[in-house]
Amino acid sequence: MRKYQLSLLILALLTAASLGLAQPCQEGKDGSASTGTPAAHLVVTPDQVKWGPAPPSLPPGAQMAALEGDRSKAGAPFTIRAKLPDGYRVPPHWHPTDERIVVLQGTFGMGLGERFDTAAGRELPVGSYAVTPKAVRHFVWAKGETVIQVSGMGPFEINYVNPADDPRKASKN
Repeated sequence: MRKYQLSLLILALLTAASLGLAQPCQEGKDGSASTGTPAAHLVVTPDQVKWGPAPPSLPPGAQMAALEGDRSKAGAPFTIRAKLPDGYRVPPHWHPTDERIVVLQGTFGMGLGERFDTAAGRELPVGSYAVTPKAVRHFVWAKGETVIQVSGMGPFEINYVNPADDPRKASKN
């Protein structure tokens, strides 16, 4: 009898513990979980990538494709690809959120600091992965046609160290 009561007690404790650990998944308006989990399985093959001009916040010449999410929404996960022509450069800048980059094609150069200096940077070959924490001043360049994949959490914006480097300001003149 005592063994039976002990078994019931253990079963009750395990049940209570599992109920306390189980937390319901709350869905957002778009059907995705509040943790950023997509509402459905997503597969994008290379022929399905829709390239278009990069936003005006980047120097002219780059192309961009959104694979997932909305980089402008706070707390929303996103993944984009950028295609950069040979010799492309982005002057020193920073982002309000962390930036995760995978080099898919070409050579992607990155350097830290408020002055563009390729000698102080590093060239990343295909397959490289880099994380730049939010607010870290950095600059980038491309050798050969380069494709990178960028992921993170929105809002993803670019802020130039030197306001004169911002192409959005140059287009207004």
